[in-house]
Amino acid sequence: MIQTVTLSHPTGVLHGTIQLPASKSEANRALIIAALAGGNSTIENLSEANDTQLLQRLLKSDAETIDAEDAGTVMRFLTAYYAVTGQQKTLTGTERMCQRPIKILVEALRELGATIDYLQEEGYPPLKIKGFKGNGSNKLKVRSDISSQYISALLMIAPLLPDGLELELEGKIGSRPYIEMTLSLMEHFGVSATFEDNSIVVPHQNYKTATFAVEPDWSAASYWYSIVALAKEAEITLPGLKEDSYQGDKAIVDIMNRLGVYTEFTASGITLSKKHCEKRVAFDFSHCPDLAQTVVALCAALGVTLEMTGLESLRIKETDRIQALQIEVLGMGTSLNEMTPGVFRMEPAILTKRELTFRSYQDHRMAMAFAPIALLETVQIQEPNVVRKSYPGFWQDLEKVGFSVINNAE
Repeated sequence: MIQTVTLSHPTGVLHGTIQLPASKSEANRALIIAALAGGNSTIENLSEANDTQLLQRLLKSDAETIDAEDAGTVMRFLTAYYAVTGQQKTLTGTERMCQRPIKILVEALRELGATIDYLQEEGYPPLKIKGFKGNGSNKLKVRSDISSQYISALLMIAPLLPDGLELELEGKIGSRPYIEMTLSLMEHFGVSATFEDNSIVVPHQNYKTATFAVEPDWSAASYWYSIVALAKEAEITLPGLKEDSYQGDKAIVDIMNRLGVYTEFTASGITLSKKHCEKRVAFDFSHCPDLAQTVVALCAALGVTLEMTGLESLRIKETDRIQALQIEVLGMGTSLNEMTPGVFRMEPAILTKRELTFRSYQDHRMAMAFAPIALLETVQIQEPNVVRKSYPGFWQDLEKVGFSVINNAE
């Protein structure tokens, strides 16, 4: 039996203040660094997202077999963490997680001195982490067009390596703000590093105990931008977001400025309001891939011609996000096509007044990206509980601003 949620909004007029969940990107990095610093640091405003709660539990676990479930950061960060701390662990996850590649990270850790075996298919979890010799190389070359989580995992353990780490990133750097976020958090906990051109150098040093307050999640904010863009009238306040944020998904401010949402920064956060929307846009998502689903769904609903690049990492997320988007926008009367390698184009949708059903593909961002379309017509979202991964209170927050949210089963 498939769980669904039916969404509608009787007026399309929204006013309110929404307390966003804390950033799991910041929280998960802070948890790993705090553990490497000795475990006595204080992390404030920890995310309630399942990924963060899971990582917090697993870092305290003495179990030999560790289940990272469907959490990519948990799998990748713990692989590096267990390796450098010499812990013997079997690290596994959901069926989908065991289909997501991890070879680049494992090979890098082996070069550094870790002993890691694959228990099933070469290049994929589950993994057997057997220890760390500490006599490996301190210089690595890593492809930089892959998930930045591999690079962040290596950087966070770098200070503990006997000779530190010199990391050369080969090719176009994807998700650069996430790498910079990692380095900023490392600096907050007392570790210095240099990032020049495609080279990152982290000398051997010790983390220091510190207190860190996690900022609200800009990725979660993106859905509220979409809601404001589609509303007849709206003013939404999101407390706690900062203009000088570590988070790369702050890019949503500039993206949505072209798609009909004005952002006012205040001392306490941001306020969103409606403005003119462009009818033809092009965006490069290389540094903010998690925003792509929100923008695709919104542009389809707004009737905006969209061109996108920088989507390479979307193939290896919770689902193949490109394929999932291509399937779901068909039901809105449009198509997302790869015109040339890496360049995608979507023409305006032809919406008809009928109930639309969207599949979530066990992907939290698919569910939340298509939910705002309920401002135009009734929407059903399948497997709505997937939002627990990053934004557990999403459906309740929609109700606060007047959405009708009906849970049911098919």
